[in-house]
Amino acid sequence: MEIFNKLNGAFWSTQIWLPPNTTWADIAPGSRPDVVHANYKDLIWPIPLAAVVMLIRYTLERFWISPIGKSLGIRSSRPKKAANVPILETAYAKSTRLDNKWLAPLSKQTDMSERQIERWWRLRRAQDKPSTLVKFCENTWRCIYYLYSFIFGVIVLWDKPWFWDVKSCWYGYPHQSISNDIWWYYMISMSFYWSLTGTQFFDVKRKDFWQMFIHHMVTLLLMSLSWVCNLHRVGSLVLVVHDCADIFLEAAKLTKYANYQKLCDAIFAIFTVVWIVTRLGFYPRIIYSSSVEAPRILPMFPAYYIFNSLLLMLLVLHVIWTYMILKIVVDSLQKGLMSGDIRSSDSEDLTDSSENVRVANGSARSKNKANSGAPASGGSGAVQRKSNNANNHATESGGGAAPVAASQ
Repeated sequence: MEIFNKLNGAFWSTQIWLPPNTTWADIAPGSRPDVVHANYKDLIWPIPLAAVVMLIRYTLERFWISPIGKSLGIRSSRPKKAANVPILETAYAKSTRLDNKWLAPLSKQTDMSERQIERWWRLRRAQDKPSTLVKFCENTWRCIYYLYSFIFGVIVLWDKPWFWDVKSCWYGYPHQSISNDIWWYYMISMSFYWSLTGTQFFDVKRKDFWQMFIHHMVTLLLMSLSWVCNLHRVGSLVLVVHDCADIFLEAAKLTKYANYQKLCDAIFAIFTVVWIVTRLGFYPRIIYSSSVEAPRILPMFPAYYIFNSLLLMLLVLHVIWTYMILKIVVDSLQKGLMSGDIRSSDSEDLTDSSENVRVANGSARSKNKANSGAPASGGSGAVQRKSNNANNHATESGGGAAPVAASQ
């Protein structure tokens, strides 16, 4: 216990997290009659609030979004099940992608032709994919949340001086009051990310499952640290800047599922413009203030460099994601429509940019026979996975956004 207390004291050292000559007691709730400091104990509230968010999501999807999707003719059924072939099931469990070098050995073990094995594999993969209606419901829910979050964020920040002058984020730091609306804005945003962390295990499974799980946890960690260190002003700005583009991203996805291709293309074009304006326009303004203006206003301390470095890393990621988005736009113009999902379960739908941007490339099949052994029901040898997809991640919200979000 003594070792734990020493480690805890070293981690929360005021020399790291607070400006010079400032202690945790100085920014504790009630330490000053004229300032309402953030209370670290409030960070427990987003967890039960996440349960409320999940209940709201379930209610909306079950009784409103799903019926709307069905009325639009969105398919809710899944393909027929593949025949039960134990040897193929064993191989499929090792890898969902069929490696051509296993075709000949599997054909001998199952008395099936290579063409039949390929058909079985395609059917088996389709069997694991969620229906279009499920994906429509998920993206509609996200679109609703991001729309609400952005509108609520603008309303909350409209009368705040730092919304119009970023330098105000640093005046008077760390003695900056938390108003009730900022409190709710932070708590609801964190509860959404907590809900994503839980529902991710039941939502549409994507190839970047663990990357996004880590992203959500890092986002929550950074939001929590910004709350504890009273950096809620710059944190609220980063949140509202990131929520804006995600609205159009999710809207483009759900219109694609509803087969409104022209509307999807138009919304994606708007998304591209909004993304560039917010992520490469407004966001760099925040970076400029935190990197140039802040050191002129307040004394520097280690936590400042930690948070600002993460903000700069996110800006670099924004540049990379912008390149990927523009590449998709160019490909779409050449093909005449939005093709591929920037972030789908199997590279087939339209994108989740704030969290990831992926260019879907079709994998070419060769029909050359290989002489290596196959993964039989008791056999050894791992099936190698080959992919031509370029993946990158943006958060949660994803996208997301966190006060100092890392790779989304």
